[in-house]
Amino acid sequence: MVERTISALIGAPLFLGLIYMGGPYTAIMVAVLTLLSLREFLQIGEKMGVRIWYKLTTIVSVVWLISLFIGDQEWMLPVLVFWLLIGLGRLALTFPKTSLSDVSFNLLAVFYAVVLLSHLYLLRQLPSGIKLTFLTICLVWATDTGAYLIGRQFGKHLLAPQVSPKKTVEGSLGGIFFSMVVAMVFWRIFGGATWLRYIFVGVIIGISAQIGDLFESALKRSAGVKDSGKLIPGHGGILDRFDSLIFAIPLVYYGVKLLS
Repeated sequence: MVERTISALIGAPLFLGLIYMGGPYTAIMVAVLTLLSLREFLQIGEKMGVRIWYKLTTIVSVVWLISLFIGDQEWMLPVLVFWLLIGLGRLALTFPKTSLSDVSFNLLAVFYAVVLLSHLYLLRQLPSGIKLTFLTICLVWATDTGAYLIGRQFGKHLLAPQVSPKKTVEGSLGGIFFSMVVAMVFWRIFGGATWLRYIFVGVIIGISAQIGDLFESALKRSAGVKDSGKLIPGHGGILDRFDSLIFAIPLVYYGVKLLS
């Protein structure tokens, strides 16, 4: 518990500070987080018996990040298409040495650990990026806190017992409620949109954050591991800390893009 608290007191201000500073500071942080997340994801795959493409996934991830940071977004979709074709081509040329499971996992590794998480940088780069990014982070944290507090106090009906035996329906609803409350606080302070839109964002993040958490739990259970890594004392790995954000951030980013 002490390690967990110390890690939070050091890591949270550093994380938020680099986001606040924006530009190259956020870019460097995102690059480090995504590549560390990729490594954890691939290590989980190894424990599942998957043949891992460390060099290839790293090269594609670096190309994606370079395209992202230099602002050449027209190359981002081609990079993903080429990556898909490379994976399918490898299956075609090396089957049965390479299985469909191998291809699927390595393809997913880049999409999940790098592409989705790197939307943190894209969100921060929007005109109102600093507010939107802090809003998303605060709502994710509110969801986690609400789900824990309400679930611990009132939880009776299990949400997904095969994935996470401690999570309950009551806790899930509590997480969504906390997210809505914090969204309303942001509306009162910053405005910029109707309260209904803030409530909608609170609900979407409250749901997506919990799905992200459950996905990572399912991934770890498939590999028989407790944590994705040991990098953060008391918390586990990068994926353990950012699993909820990985699902929430792209939804906020594309929601803003579609509505703007």
